[in-house]
Amino acid sequence: MTDIVFRSDIVAEHRDHMGGDESIIEAMLVSSDKDQLIQEMLEIPKTEGRIRFLMRMKHGTPFEHNALKFYVEAPIFVFREWHRHRIGWSYNEQSGRYSELPPMFYVPGPERPLVQVGKPGAYTYVAGNLWDYNWLVKDVKEQAEWQYLSYQMRLKRGIAKEVARMSLGVNTYSKMYATCNARSLMAFLSLRTNEPTATFPSTPMWEIEVAARMTEEVLQQLFPLTYNAWVEFGRVAP
Repeated sequence: MTDIVFRSDIVAEHRDHMGGDESIIEAMLVSSDKDQLIQEMLEIPKTEGRIRFLMRMKHGTPFEHNALKFYVEAPIFVFREWHRHRIGWSYNEQSGRYSELPPMFYVPGPERPLVQVGKPGAYTYVAGNLWDYNWLVKDVKEQAEWQYLSYQMRLKRGIAKEVARMSLGVNTYSKMYATCNARSLMAFLSLRTNEPTATFPSTPMWEIEVAARMTEEVLQQLFPLTYNAWVEFGRVAP
């Protein structure tokens, strides 16, 4: 049987980008002769002030004239949540129809909260105990071994890849390129990060927040003025 790889990490790497804070102002200025609100921005001499004005007044379209491209490796259940973000995002994911999926599965790390407490709509998650964690890891690994053995047996019998993959669980790793603009990334981050200081605090799944935090670092590095304004005005996308 093929050796199975068990991982607990999430990858969300910056691969390419177009534009920055200056491209947002460039997009804003093109309409300055028609929009009275934009005319007001021409009186603000600095890029920082203009971006803060756009963010405060919720003029969102100038934040769309740029692009950020990420390479992502994560279990399939993370991709299911990520793909809910459709506006301003483009995805190309590894195909289980055309390629044999590698024997790679996600196992929660010891830092991942395991126990759900609370009532519907107000759940919180706590660590649990070491016995529960060790039992879960053993159970996940045993299930993954059986799943991948079944997958390989189907392939050896000539079953089509798109059918054979049905034995695999959602903790199977996949990979994708995800491209978005700054506005769509801010909307993603507002829902997929837990920040008590946000205007609308969110309680995302642990694994997707790990990925989101990596993309947030990229936004902060490449669009520092935009990022600071977004944080200042409650982490709400314009």
